[in-house]
Amino acid sequence: MAKFPQTDIYGITCEKLSKGRDNLEVVKQLLAAGVKIIQYREKEKTKKEKLRQCLAISKMCREAGALFIVNDDVDIAMLTEAGGIHVGQDDLPADAVRKLVGSKMLIGVSAGTPQEAAEAVARGADYLGIGPVFGTGTKEDAGKPVGLEFLKFMVQNYSLPLVAIGGINAENIHLVSGTGITCFAMVSALVAAEDIAAAVHKLRRQLKLRQTTI
Repeated sequence: MAKFPQTDIYGITCEKLSKGRDNLEVVKQLLAAGVKIIQYREKEKTKKEKLRQCLAISKMCREAGALFIVNDDVDIAMLTEAGGIHVGQDDLPADAVRKLVGSKMLIGVSAGTPQEAAEAVARGADYLGIGPVFGTGTKEDAGKPVGLEFLKFMVQNYSLPLVAIGGINAENIHLVSGTGITCFAMVSALVAAEDIAAAVHKLRRQLKLRQTTI
């Protein structure tokens, strides 16, 4: 099975927010900046276009030693030999996904309540995406913010990898880090930046600043 890397930034694609750059260019810049997890998330593209982009991105991630994860589309994750698949509460449950993908692929599940988290883990999730932490306009059906206290609860009660998501940026990442979460998924804070490498470095500076002031 692919291994969930010990890393801080989890980049998620969104071409419509990427200032005219396509997903391949954005991923190239994220990887060059040292991002070790890339999730391909595109709700509006055709399967054919998703497959074309994911084949290229999967290869780029392998060459860079990064984990490539596909959102929702189990078939595309399998066809592109992705390292993982991420599903939401309205998608196939983790145990059903496991029957399709076998043992080699990581399965991530979105969870916004204690019940959703417990069920995802019981069904075999390898990691959890927790959120939205703050309000976000990136995902239309994101739901109400779960808040920082819920992140603390998750850190105290679960030992599998936890990824915070939803409205995280350079101005508030220190607050999220303060809950004990160590991996932060972001869309617009990364892909909408004029200079993606500079955005990654700024986020990491903020995390380092918090660590040195503890």
